[in-house]
Amino acid sequence: MINIIWNTKIAQKIAQKESIILTDAHWEIIYFIRLCYKKFHVIPPNRMLLKLMTKKFDIKKCNNKYLLSLFPKGINKQANIIAGLPRSNICL
Repeated sequence: MINIIWNTKIAQKIAQKESIILTDAHWEIIYFIRLCYKKFHVIPPNRMLLKLMTKKFDIKKCNNKYLLSLFPKGINKQANIIAGLPRSNICL
């Protein structure tokens, strides 16, 4: 389940430790991955996440290059943690 203690202040503190200043673009992705986790009860692998993103976002945002521009260490190492999700057990 999603971390019930999570809130935007906690997310900002985690992001600060990761040297990320959260912008609207970051929040858009953070809220989207939280929604995906809540809906499917699984942390979607990058490929699945990108496919799900195509249904909601402009195609320019639906690629790894865009996500890495926001979260340089990757979705699993930064975005999911900032979003309060548990660590993924998927290893690629």
